[in-house]
Amino acid sequence: MTAAPASAPPLPSWGTRVWQDLQPGPGRLAATLRIVLATVIGLVLMMVLQMPFASLGLYYIFLGVRESPATSVRMGVMALLTLVLAIALELLVVVVSDNDPMVRVLSVIVVSFVAGCLMVASTMPAFAAIWGFIYCTVIALWERPAPPDALVKASLYLISTVTVAFLCAVLVEYLFAYRHPADRLSEQMRLRYKTIEGVFTLFAAGAPPDRLAPAIVGMNRLAGTGQGPMQELYDMVVGRDLPPGKLLPGSRVRITMLAQLMDLCAAFASQHPAGVSEDLRARCAELARRAREQQHSETPTHPAGEANPTLLDRIEIAFDAILSMPTVDESLPAVPKSKVPFLIPGALSNKDTVAFALKITLCVIVCYVFYFAVAWPGISTSVTTVFIVALGNSGAIKQKLANRFIGSAIGGALAIAATVFLFPRMDSIFSLVILIAGVAFISAWCACGRQFGYAGLQIAFSFYLVAFEGFSAPTELAPARDRLVGILVALFVIWIVFDQLWPVRTVTAMRRAFVGILRAEARLLRIFESTAPHEVRLRQVDGLRDQIGKTVAGLRMMNDAIVYEFGVDRESHGREGADILRTALKSVPFFWNQLAVLQNPQDADFLTEPALIEMRRKVAGHLDSMAVSVAGNSLLVPVDPASLADECLLNHPRYGEYAGNTVAAHADLQTGIMAGFGRLNTHR
Repeated sequence: MTAAPASAPPLPSWGTRVWQDLQPGPGRLAATLRIVLATVIGLVLMMVLQMPFASLGLYYIFLGVRESPATSVRMGVMALLTLVLAIALELLVVVVSDNDPMVRVLSVIVVSFVAGCLMVASTMPAFAAIWGFIYCTVIALWERPAPPDALVKASLYLISTVTVAFLCAVLVEYLFAYRHPADRLSEQMRLRYKTIEGVFTLFAAGAPPDRLAPAIVGMNRLAGTGQGPMQELYDMVVGRDLPPGKLLPGSRVRITMLAQLMDLCAAFASQHPAGVSEDLRARCAELARRAREQQHSETPTHPAGEANPTLLDRIEIAFDAILSMPTVDESLPAVPKSKVPFLIPGALSNKDTVAFALKITLCVIVCYVFYFAVAWPGISTSVTTVFIVALGNSGAIKQKLANRFIGSAIGGALAIAATVFLFPRMDSIFSLVILIAGVAFISAWCACGRQFGYAGLQIAFSFYLVAFEGFSAPTELAPARDRLVGILVALFVIWIVFDQLWPVRTVTAMRRAFVGILRAEARLLRIFESTAPHEVRLRQVDGLRDQIGKTVAGLRMMNDAIVYEFGVDRESHGREGADILRTALKSVPFFWNQLAVLQNPQDADFLTEPALIEMRRKVAGHLDSMAVSVAGNSLLVPVDPASLADECLLNHPRYGEYAGNTVAAHADLQTGIMAGFGRLNTHR
């Protein structure tokens, strides 16, 4: 029998979402002011030194400023290496081919394809996109009639300008950044649990609306920040290989679970501004108790399956998923960056990777040939837009398309207003600094938002492109018009290729991501049964840990992007996305609980016990069957839990608890897949 559609959190109006996205959150003002300060310092240096490409340098400050100085340094070094590789390849192509036009076009095709592959198959997709659009930008310089030495100098100046920008970012971070990101992350997580405890305590006590209102507003504001700020703090910890402090095992995925829990709690609270009925108060009191205990990392319980959850059921299920994560093992909180492989295992040979790269290449070459064919170099932003906007699913692409268009329109409008009303009256660098600082503040504040943050980056980028055409104040409006037209051209090409000719719907991408999680869990069980050296197995496990954590975080971002899937199936897509995310979050504790036991040196006998080996072999085989069922939307043949482990193993004094937990977690995941995925339609 097909299950009834599960209730999903209601979507607020677009105006409400924008307003929530602009609300202050923990650390938002400090991060904004750091970007403004770095921008002002970089602006003064670039204007005094008369450095070209100032617009790109100032924009890179938005990408380079981080809470951690060491992370800013690493980001800066990686960005500079990316630039150097792109420019070195550009000069090599020009020299070897004697600046042959056909070779330049062919090189754009090859670079676009390679960049597209790396955007999917590498653990640093942002740098792959930067490498692609920087190469296409600098190779296009050779299409113009100019002396070769001037073009070479322009390419090298680009490196120096970006170097100055990142030095400014690093300087500001060393002076003002938070020094202990692990402690701050723990505080941010405790703050969210404390907020949940406070709101549900008021519900349980039957508090009046005037007491509930400010607490609900505070919860909504905190939920609106999403997982981004906490994930950035986590990235700082792993980027610097810092001591994890009080962070618990699987911290990256815990952040995603907690952010999802906050969304559900905020949705429930917003539905009950006057309080809850008597029959719900006991459940609210229990949720408040769980939040209070989770602040102190109490002993976990096991989740209970629920086929058709209400909103309050979803909150309880989300809590159970968090509580079922392991709480002890100092080696599990974070995977240092140095242990994460550059390429995701198996991704390069995946046909979806090749398909994405081909789509990127098609869009880039169409835009590249078009703006030279019509002799309109001002619309070169079309190529940049392709690399920046293109993502693996249609919802995320539309989200970025909308944010890029809105941000570019706002930035362009600000630039036009400044060109008409302000630049003619400005006669000193001080007035320019004040103007740029104001625009940087607006852009940086918007960029810290969860749903429309990308628009903030585009406000800055579009304004800088117009305001810094040269070293004098702009006197024409054509550059702003050309930039916007270039963006519109790219948006149209991307829409045709990614949404009409070769679409991948968001729920399909989410389904594939969940399949990847199931296969990674099966691979984990097989890694510990392999005969590879212990060091090799640990490196493979570290790669799986990082991959699963990022996949779960990406699933939640894709679930947010479903709202951009316009059409008659939008509501059903939303339900399906919620089902996929809920089941994926329930599956993750299985991975970390297995890992906590299997890589513990004190439990080495768990790897050699024949009965446990046989149990893990059966579980891994059925995880693969689950992956096949989810990928093909086919019927899953359930496995009887009793067939995975016999009574002797379940009652064993040493192995019984581990075996019982494994069987129970597998059964819960099986139930979730059969309940949630049984009603999903295929969207390809």
